[in-house]
Amino acid sequence: MRFQAIGLMSGTSLDGLDICFAAFEKQNNGWNFQILKAETLPYPKNWEEKLSNSIHLSSEELLELHSEYGFYLGEKVREFIDSNRLEHIDLIASHGHTVFHQPQKKFTLQIGDGRAIKIATGLRVIYDFRSQDVLMGGNGAPLVPIGDELLFSEYDACLNLGGFSNISLKQNDKRIAFDIAPVNIVLNRLAQKFNKNFDENGDLARKGTIDEDLLIMLNSIEFYSLPHPKSLGIEWCCEHIFPLLENTETSDIMATITEHVAQQISEIINKNNLQNILFTGGGTYNTFLIEKIREKTEYAIIIPEKEIIDYKEALIFAFMGVLRLNNEINVLASATGSTTDHSSGLIC
Repeated sequence: MRFQAIGLMSGTSLDGLDICFAAFEKQNNGWNFQILKAETLPYPKNWEEKLSNSIHLSSEELLELHSEYGFYLGEKVREFIDSNRLEHIDLIASHGHTVFHQPQKKFTLQIGDGRAIKIATGLRVIYDFRSQDVLMGGNGAPLVPIGDELLFSEYDACLNLGGFSNISLKQNDKRIAFDIAPVNIVLNRLAQKFNKNFDENGDLARKGTIDEDLLIMLNSIEFYSLPHPKSLGIEWCCEHIFPLLENTETSDIMATITEHVAQQISEIINKNNLQNILFTGGGTYNTFLIEKIREKTEYAIIIPEKEIIDYKEALIFAFMGVLRLNNEINVLASATGSTTDHSSGLIC
C-alpha cells in the first residue's frame, strides 16, 4: 500500500512555509517513507506581518484572513507542484497557522481554510488536525508523536526546536509527548531588535551575559513543574515570558533565554535517561544552544541530515493525512491527554 502526499507546515516562529512531498509505503514491518521533494518558502513581509498580527484581529478580519491564507497556501502548493512536475498526489495535508491555542477552554485555531486549498489545487485536502483532540479533552498538541512512533522509532526520543521545543518519548510502553519551553518564538523576536530575522548560530546570545535574576524568574514559572501532557501557545508567552524581558539588555536576555531553554531541555533528557535523541527544527542550527544542551547532558544528541531537520514536521503532517485517509489512528491520547486515540482531520 503506497501513498504520495504533500504536507504543509507553518510554525509559530514565522520562518516560512514548509512544503514536503513524500511517499509512504506500508509493509509487514510497518511504514517506510521517502522525501521526494521539499522546500521552505520564506513569507513575504506583508504575509509575515498579517500572520504575526492575526492574534489582534477582529472576528470579521480573522475570518477574512482564514480564507485569504487558504488561497495563498493553495497558490503556493500549485506553484510547487507545477515547478517540480509532480504527479500522483493522493492528498495535501495542511497544519495551518496557529492563531489561538487555549485547550483548557476547549478551543484552538489554525487558519488557512482547507476548502480554499482544494479550490486552488483541485486536490483532496485534509486539514484542522487539532480541534477534534481539544474537544475530546486533549491539548491538541503535540501531534507529531504518531510519526515519531511509526517512522522514527529507532530513537529513544525525538525533540523539535521550533517556535517552542517539544519532545516525544516512550514511557511504560506508551508514547508520551509535551512542550518543554519557548525557543524561537522568543529568540527571533529579540533578534529583530538587531534588524535580523533570527540569531544565526546563536551568535548574538553568545555575546551576552546571563542575567541570574531573570534566569531564576524564568525557571520558576509554574508551567515547568506541571505534569504532562501540556502545551504552549503565543498567549502563554504574552502572559508569562515577554513581561519579564523589558528591563534587560537584549543580548543578555538572549543569553539568558538560551541558558533557560538548555536547562529545561537537559533536565528532561537526564530525568528520563534518554540515550539517543533526534534533534530537528530550525533551532537545531543554533549552535550556541546545542552546545549549552550538550554541556548539561552526557547522552547522545543526534543531528540528522538537513532534509530531516527542516522538514520532519511537514513530513509527519503528510503522514497524518495518509493515516486519516485510511481512518487509522493519527493522534495519540498518551501524547495529548485526550480521552482516547483517534483519527483526526477534516477531509475535503
